[in-house]
Formats: sequence, structure tokens, C-alpha cells
Amino acid sequence: MDISEIRGIGPKKREALRKIGICDTADLLSHFPIAYQDRSRITKIAEAVPGREYLMEVTILQIREWKRQARGTKMTEMTVTDGTESMKLIFFVSSYFLKNAWPGRICQVYGRLERNGSTFQMNHPDLSFDIHPGAQGILPVYQTVKGISQNQMRELVRVALDELGEDCEFIPEPLLAERKVAGRRFALENIHFPAGRKAWAAARYRLIYEELLLFRTGIALLRGSRDRDQERARGIAFPHDDYVREFADSLGYELTPAQKRVIGEIENDMEADRQMERLLQGDVGSGKTAVAAAVLYKAVRNGCQGALMAPTELLAEQHYRKFRELFEPMHIRVGCLMGSQKKSEKDQIRRQLAEGEIDLVTGTHALIQEDVVFSNLGLVVTDEQHRFGVNQRVSLSAKGTYPDILVMTATPIPRSLAVVLFGEQDISVIDELPAGRRPVETRMIHQSSREKLYRRIAKQAKEGHQVYVVAPLVEDSEAIDARSAESVYEELSAMYAGDNLTVGLVHGAMKPAEKEAAMRNFVSGEIQILVATVVIEVGIDVPAATIIVIENAERFGLAQLHQLRGRVGRGSEQSYCFLITDAEEGPGRERLEILVETNNGFVAAEKDLQMRGPGDFFGTRQHGLPEFHVADLLKNADLLSAASEDLSRLLQEDPSLSLPEHQALKQAALERYGSVSLTSLGI
Repeated sequence: MDISEIRGIGPKKREALRKIGICDTADLLSHFPIAYQDRSRITKIAEAVPGREYLMEVTILQIREWKRQARGTKMTEMTVTDGTESMKLIFFVSSYFLKNAWPGRICQVYGRLERNGSTFQMNHPDLSFDIHPGAQGILPVYQTVKGISQNQMRELVRVALDELGEDCEFIPEPLLAERKVAGRRFALENIHFPAGRKAWAAARYRLIYEELLLFRTGIALLRGSRDRDQERARGIAFPHDDYVREFADSLGYELTPAQKRVIGEIENDMEADRQMERLLQGDVGSGKTAVAAAVLYKAVRNGCQGALMAPTELLAEQHYRKFRELFEPMHIRVGCLMGSQKKSEKDQIRRQLAEGEIDLVTGTHALIQEDVVFSNLGLVVTDEQHRFGVNQRVSLSAKGTYPDILVMTATPIPRSLAVVLFGEQDISVIDELPAGRRPVETRMIHQSSREKLYRRIAKQAKEGHQVYVVAPLVEDSEAIDARSAESVYEELSAMYAGDNLTVGLVHGAMKPAEKEAAMRNFVSGEIQILVATVVIEVGIDVPAATIIVIENAERFGLAQLHQLRGRVGRGSEQSYCFLITDAEEGPGRERLEILVETNNGFVAAEKDLQMRGPGDFFGTRQHGLPEFHVADLLKNADLLSAASEDLSRLLQEDPSLSLPEHQALKQAALERYGSVSLTSLGI
């Protein structure tokens, strides 16, 4: 039922409810209480403990009104008693209810009992002259909006519960019985208006299990279940050969055990007779590019073309130079396709791809244009896959006949969530750094020591080291007390004017060509100090950059700070990350302390998840997933495992959930997750 169909809901109340996401009775039922008021028993004043909330039945002794001199507003003071003690009720509003109040009248009050000297007192309690026979029960407290009172919200939820059909259950009966899960109607009634603590606990258990089962079912449906497996069966089956070992021997250095392990996992997928769709996670500087090069080599040596798509031209060009260095001595033809190239150059690359004259191509989104045709595309690699839109990633893989797909990211997804989303078989993780890489030393610096730090940096820059300085804002803002890239650039340019140091600037408001030019000048060494915003989070590999300074570091997220820190420490020199802050406490300070403690991105991601919660980590803002109302992927890990096991059994019996007894579960999952794209999650 639309909210406007409920009696008493006019246009103003309807708009107010829509501000908090309530448009119909289904929304009301999922608008769970944020707290409860226990009015299940009437307490005597003499038995009560100050500082707690109580329901009391009292008789009015005296009523007094006066105006507050400072504001001129009316106040009302009632003196009441229940026969054991007396207390005062203070109301900070006009006394519109006084027409129903008079000495000797009995009423029920609910509120927090305080002690003011020797007197008991309640400030602005709920007051009711409709005396219930006994107590009122346990009442919900909701998030409300201006124009909707708590009592109105309660009545609206009661209407929604009355409208709830008897056939609202969608979890198959065998699962309810096996897991001892309450029915849906019972759960919704008792999460809103609990009959008691046990009923509330049973309702909450059911709703957590429901959310987790729907989550797992939604992901399974997104993965395509049986239909997806049939489609993947059409993939290229590469032969079992020694090409990867041949490539590794040509490198001149030993791959890490972690690199060898994930290459083996990728090879197994490539040699299977189904399309590979694998996620490769590797912390910054862990050697993902070498892994990608090894498996691309395997594809090319077997007569297929390989493609690597990067989010920026600088990164695409960086991969191109690296691949030319690696592959041209082996007579593998490497090309690069980017939007900024001349038309004649792009036309030539496109022709060579179509005719099979290029074996391996790197590029940006230019690779997915309609006029780009591959002769025989066998392997697609996307770097920093979260930077691409859904259609961009799908379009590149559609350039071939079910080519194998490898997506790489340096943004660690906590293992506890990654397994849920991807499954054990679809994730490869490089969890160690190559030999010779030193951990970046991270330190917190107070704002007052900034100038001293920048003087020290000048000394390092004169010795051949390069420096990043990151600011949270592009330009100064009166509304936000934080440093801007433009003001830092001006300050450092003036400070280093006599030191023969070149300071550069790059931020998101600049034209693409200007950004690319600034970054190239930094890569080439023409710029020693690059002032930037988070645009440098990915896409630059400068071994000579050994220092990164992050202004107002408490304003950045933990994962983002870790990515920024990854811009240094890419060579054999000791590197440093300086976090400038004046935060003494709070979440921002906690994030910085975690970054100082660990260089491991996966540890940082897990801690980030614990701080923010999974609703935010995989929330609407970041990944398009509906947020959980009651479930918590960390706290309810056992129930998540149970829901996963239950779904696995259902899918073994009914892979597409098409049996009548499974249709309701499938429909509920599609209603909740049907608008989410699998590729928006990187799956």
C-alpha cells in the first residue's frame, strides 16, 4: 500500500516520510526501531533508580505555569505522587494539554527519572490520561522526521502490520525448521512491538538470518547459477605447457612464492574448458604486473592476442613501456591505444589489431570503442578494475569469443567479505612483497611541525629523491578547515624558490592534458615535488619518489591513505609517509594510528571494515549493495556461514531456484538485489 493511502497521511506527511525512505507499507515494515521503551511494568517512585527510564502511574497534586525570562517561553511544572513518593514533571513547551489536567486526576508518565537536590524529577516525559489496565508493553522508538511524532510512526507501523498478508513467508519451510528460525510475520510483529525479551531475540535472529540468506541468494543469482556456468564452458582451453616457466626464466630475478602460487591458480583456470573470471588482489608494490605479463605471455605464445586496460593514459603508457622492454626481445609485437593519440596513429593500431599484427595491446577505454576489432582475443586484463564502469569492463571482454578475464586491484577487499562475494575459487592474493622492497616508514606529524618537515624534504629532494604532497581540497574553502592543493603549491613554490627545486601541481579540476603533462614531468624527473589531490592514488610508478606527505590526513579514509602511501616505496631506497594532523582523538586519529602500525593493506582493510562496518564498506555509496538493516557480516559470521551452507544445498537440488517451494526466496532476492550489477562489485 502506498503511504498516501493510509488514513491521516496528507501531502506534507507523505513528503516527510519519503525523506527517510518510506514510500509504502513495505518500507514501514523494514524501518526497524532504533531503541525500545520498556513500559511492561509500572514502577513506584520509591523503588526507582535515578538515571533510568520508567513507566509510573501518578496522581496530580499541583500545576504551576511560568515564563522563562530569557526566552519568554512558557514552562509547566506538575507535582505528582504515587503514594510512595512525590516528584515534579517539567515541560518546556506551552501548556496546551492543561485543559485535560487538574489536581486529583490520575495519569501515566514515562521518562527518565532524575534527582534535583532532594526532589525527584522528570523532564518532558510522555504523559497519558488514557489509563491502560496495567502497563503498556514494550514500545518501539524510531528514527523520525519533522512532522511525524513517535506515536504517529507507531500507528503507521501498526497499519503496515495489519496489511501484511498471511503468505509473507519466503524462506523454505525445511530451512526454518532446521535452523529453528521464526516465521516472518512473527518476526516483523515482535521486532516492532515485542511481546517480551525472548520474542524480540527470536525476531531479531530470524531477520538477521533472512538478510544474510537473501544476500547470499542475491549474489548467487547475480553470478548466474547454472546459466553462467554453461556460458563459461565455452571459454578457451589453453594447453598445459611451459611458457610461463620460460617467461619467468627470462626475467633475471626470482618471482616470489606468492607470485608463483597465483600464476599457477591463473594457469589452471586458463587451461580449463570454461571462461576464466578471476580477481587478482595484490598490495601496492606486490608484483601484480609481473603476474599479468606471465599469463599474457602464455596467451600470446598459444596464438591469441592479449589486452590490458588501465584507467589512465599514464598507467597504460607505463604498462606499454614495460611490456615492450619484456616482450620485444622475444619478437612479441606490443601496441598501445589511447584517446590522446593522433587519428592516423589510432587508425594504424586498430588495423594491426584486426589483422593480427599486434600480439599484445595496452590502452585506456579507447580499447572498447566500437571500431576496435581483435583478430583473436584470448585474455583480457583490467588493472585497478574498480576504476572502470560496468559497461567498460563488459565491453572489452565482448571483443573476443569468451576470452579469459583477469581483473587486478591493489585495493584490498577484506578476506571475510571477499570469500562471500567471490568464493574461494575465484580469488588470487599476492600477500608478500618482492625481495629488496622495504616497508614504508609511516609517521604522524603535528601541524605545528609542518615547516620543519618541509625544510627537511628540501634536503632530500636536492639529493635526487622525489616527493609527493597530497592535500584534501583543490582550492581553499571557507566551509572546510583543511589545506588545499593550490595553497600548498603556492606556499612550497615560494619556500623552495631559492633551492633550485621544481614544484608541480596536479588535481582533478585541471584539464586532462594538463594533468597528464604534470604527471609525465614528475615521472621524467623534471619535477622534484608534486603537489596533488587524490588523483595520484593510482597510475604513477616512480622509484625515485621516496617521500609522501599527506596534509590533514585525518580527513582521508584508511583504504585511501594506504593507496596513497603505496606511491612510494617502489624502489630499493627507504621511503617515508608523513601524516600531518592535529587530530588528538576520534575515528580520524584511529585510522592514522592503524596506518602507522601496519604496512599490510589486508590488515588495514580488515580494521577499516571493523571501524566502518560492512553496511558502509559494501554500502550503496561504494558498491551499489543495499545496506543491511540488522545483520553484521563480522558479528554474525556464524549465521552467515549457516545461510551459505543452506543456500548451497538448495542450489545443488535446484540450481536456478525454479521449483515452486523456492520461487518466493528467489523473488525476494531479486527484489532486493536485482538492480545491482555483478560487475559493479568487481565479480
